Amino acid sequence: MKERLASLREAIDGTLDRLLAGDPLSPPRILEAARYAVLGGGKRLRPTLLVLSGEALGGRREDLLPAAGAVEMIHAFSLVHDDLPALDDDALRRGRPTVHVRFDEATAILAGDALLNLAFETLARWPEGNGWSRRKLEAIRILGAAVGMSGMIGGQVLDLEFEGKDASTEDLERIHRLKTGALITACCVAGGLLAGGGRAEIEALDGYGRALGLAFQITDDILDVEGTAGQIGKSPGKDAKDAKATFPSLYGIEESRRLSARSTAAAVEALAPLGPRGDLLAEVARSVATRRN
Repeated sequence: MKERLASLREAIDGTLDRLLAGDPLSPPRILEAARYAVLGGGKRLRPTLLVLSGEALGGRREDLLPAAGAVEMIHAFSLVHDDLPALDDDALRRGRPTVHVRFDEATAILAGDALLNLAFETLARWPEGNGWSRRKLEAIRILGAAVGMSGMIGGQVLDLEFEGKDASTEDLERIHRLKTGALITACCVAGGLLAGGGRAEIEALDGYGRALGLAFQITDDILDVEGTAGQIGKSPGKDAKDAKATFPSLYGIEESRRLSARSTAAAVEALAPLGPRGDLLAEVARSVATRRN
């Protein structure tokens, strides 16, 4: 698995480098900021999930890579904006100064905007050919909804609204299913749609993505408590400092670990209709639950 994932990571990074090559009309500063935001490390989980989901249903890697690059740019846009002083006000991301610290706040806002726009331009352009039109349109629809007011943006709004307030278990799960889980789920579904998957296969990927998104967020919350800046590449302890609604704050560390394990098991179980085709996705789910960064 490690070799296959390493090869995929290399292909994703190469795709991102090409997509962010710029053109003569791009001012150098905004291009530099966008490349800094995207190419400076990261787990590449979301593009990996898109490609593996598509490959599990018979898709070709070369057809899936542009969309994989697009979802990583969407993710990077969300991080750039999330780090801004008006939101989480963080100075460290992926072990480096955040974009607004390295450049300035205005450039960071515009770089995030540029990445989101380039992502959807990429989704619309590739793969080329009339036979892809319906599949690309469905992928755009799914991903657009996942990052909009009823998805990631909505989750970020709720996250801010619940700072310093008592959140119920239902509130907490809703925040994180939208803020984090919606895009993770959409990446799995979009990969399956681009590969031409059938209804049962897409439903399996949807269930997998929902459970995995929750496991990922629970683990992220735990790492904010237990991790160091060197491990997680960002400022630890910010959730508690900002009085965020998190799984450890509501359940405690040990129960949070149990919840993460249950969500991981649910993700693996959701892949049952795919049989052996889902084995690599299952391994990714297990690695998410045990990650240390």
